[in-house]
Amino acid sequence: MKHLISIKYLNLKEINSIFAIAQDAKKNRRKYSALLAGKNIALIFQKPSLRTRVSFEVGIRQLGGNCVYLGCNEINLGVREAVSDVAKTLSRYVDGIVLRTFAHEYVVELAKCSSIPVINGLSDLLHPCQALSDIFTIKEKFRKLNKVVLSFVGDGNNVCNSLLYLCASLGMTLNIACPENYAPQHHVVEEAKDIAKASGAKINISHDADLAVKDADVVYTDVWTSMGQEAEKAERLKAFNKFQINEALLALANKDCLVMHCLPAHRGEEITDAVLDGKNSIVFDQAENRLHVQKAILIKLFK
Repeated sequence: MKHLISIKYLNLKEINSIFAIAQDAKKNRRKYSALLAGKNIALIFQKPSLRTRVSFEVGIRQLGGNCVYLGCNEINLGVREAVSDVAKTLSRYVDGIVLRTFAHEYVVELAKCSSIPVINGLSDLLHPCQALSDIFTIKEKFRKLNKVVLSFVGDGNNVCNSLLYLCASLGMTLNIACPENYAPQHHVVEEAKDIAKASGAKINISHDADLAVKDADVVYTDVWTSMGQEAEKAERLKAFNKFQINEALLALANKDCLVMHCLPAHRGEEITDAVLDGKNSIVFDQAENRLHVQKAILIKLFK
């Protein structure tokens, strides 16, 4: 495990190792407090961030390392300077890179041209750190993941794509409900289904939210309009109006079904206040675990 670009490149042993380290780091913070001593990690963020930035910055410091934050105006990656040049330069200065970007090809090229570990902190295609934190959170609640039915309702976006790979690897059942024309990328679905053949995972994709949440142990949603899609907001609100996570939809799932959202939430759009703030919501457990799983990824790459 030299980089974390996509969950599809992780084998089951590596995934379970990340979960085990995250669990240990969550209980024993001091155990790893010097693991990154003397190391510097560059955070290249072309998109705004709360959870990804803070969890990585705090996590790196809790591991004894140092952060160098590079916002969208510092580099203007791929425009002011070629990705390959940035990769080769930073490889001489720092020990690792976290990239949060619009273009997934930038993550791939940065990793290809770097001699240091690169972590995909989010791209337009994938969000592996988020998905690992999500399933780690579910594992804390249910323990046996292959018995869990997870239903993702909403946009087939980068989070959904990464959940496809991870649920397929872990033998889970993943039901996805999205409007027509907003399904997850076809090649991701096909790759996930190939992985599922070996693990016994079940992947079901429909355009019916009611069907998707039936028998669900966990219902998950994300914003309907992501960063960079603001011009599509009116069209998306119309397309997604039957895919809101509300009390009526949740009543169709299993009793005590848990609710997840990777945040930030557009309250009143993809999810209601009553559900997000309700007793079945584990949204802030999920948010907290970004810190612990981020640390586990760093530990796995650097120990």
